[in-house]
Amino acid sequence: MEVSRILIGLGLLLVLVGLLWPVLAKLGFGRLPGDVLIQRDGFSLYVPLATSILVSLILSLVLWVVNRWS
Repeated sequence: MEVSRILIGLGLLLVLVGLLWPVLAKLGFGRLPGDVLIQRDGFSLYVPLATSILVSLILSLVLWVVNRWS
């Protein structure tokens, strides 16, 4: 039962992020100062370092709060 609740919660979180993605993109989410973008002729490399750290911190906070409530 516990795993199913976590999976449902993560699914709902993904749906919410998907719905809010246009708003998040306008705020600069995904193009933070620590993200690396290398563009050459016929080649493009995007490494979202700062975005990954921010997402990790937010998910850690959400999971910590969920763990405290249960």
